[in-house]
Amino acid sequence: MTVPVSVVSPDDGEHVDLGPARLRILEDGATTGHRLGVAEITLAPRSPGPPQHRHAEHDEGFYVVSGTARFTVGTDDYEAPPGTFVMVPPGAPHTFANPGDEPLVMVNTFTPDLYVQYFRDMREAVSAGASMQDAATETMPRYATTPATDYA
Repeated sequence: MTVPVSVVSPDDGEHVDLGPARLRILEDGATTGHRLGVAEITLAPRSPGPPQHRHAEHDEGFYVVSGTARFTVGTDDYEAPPGTFVMVPPGAPHTFANPGDEPLVMVNTFTPDLYVQYFRDMREAVSAGASMQDAATETMPRYATTPATDYA
């Protein structure tokens, strides 16, 4: 018996447009038994990311492919040039932004794949007219995620 393997070419994957952010879902959990989800995130120049938040049920990883991200963890800022990897465990307050003049491209992992559907739900809210930040705040509670308001 052959175990199915997922191969996603550069033009494939499910695309999710969130205004200044675009995601390409590379693994929605179907191949990994829902243990892992993976997306490519492209954030426009000089754009904020989501409001600072905490996940209760999943780890989140970010690998910077191009551009430079600014990660905020609590009150600490970290510049993340290409080649940087950031791993966020459950409970850690975090967000990211693109303060630069070129698009930021990152590979984002979620274990388990809980957050893949979050991005799909955000797409619906943005399509209905919400800003990316408002859509994120509205959608987070459905995915064991809360805004980290103590750092806002």
